[in-house]
Amino acid sequence: MDRKLLINEQLLTIIIRRLCEQLLENHGDFSNTVLIGLQPKGIFLAQKIQQQLLQIIQKEVPLGYLDVTFFRDDFRRRDGIVKANATKIDFVIEGKMVILIDDVLYTGRTVRSALDAMTAYGRPLNVELLVLIDRRYSRDLPIEANYIGKQVDSIHSQRVSVELKEQGFEQDTIWIVDK
Repeated sequence: MDRKLLINEQLLTIIIRRLCEQLLENHGDFSNTVLIGLQPKGIFLAQKIQQQLLQIIQKEVPLGYLDVTFFRDDFRRRDGIVKANATKIDFVIEGKMVILIDDVLYTGRTVRSALDAMTAYGRPLNVELLVLIDRRYSRDLPIEANYIGKQVDSIHSQRVSVELKEQGFEQDTIWIVDK
């Protein structure tokens, strides 16, 4: 299995800062904006975004976690028992601007599922998508991110591996892996 480093820890820090600056341009003081990290891996990026925003604006932006396991169109096709992750949204999203956060945008199916799952918590005013890695040319659905850390051209036999300290890794790195 070959691995190629896409983003090291220093570059990731710069990318997260840039993404937060872009969010600030569009959302000002975040008085009507909430963050929702997609389970399982998007929550770690969402926490990093929330922490960076706190440092910049000195205000905690509401953060929730959304599990889309049973909203996916392929969950019944999987082998074995499907285990869901926790959903934790302890605020109302009705009339709010929602920023969905995930680590990798690949086929678009997870984001579509998130849009379906989110309706249980209200009807947002607007929904935007922030992703760390956008795997261009691999969409099954017409989904596009508003905020992108890095775009990557990859083939279906490759995968993007996001390894963050919050997940138990020694350092924050992102790899492209040949299967």
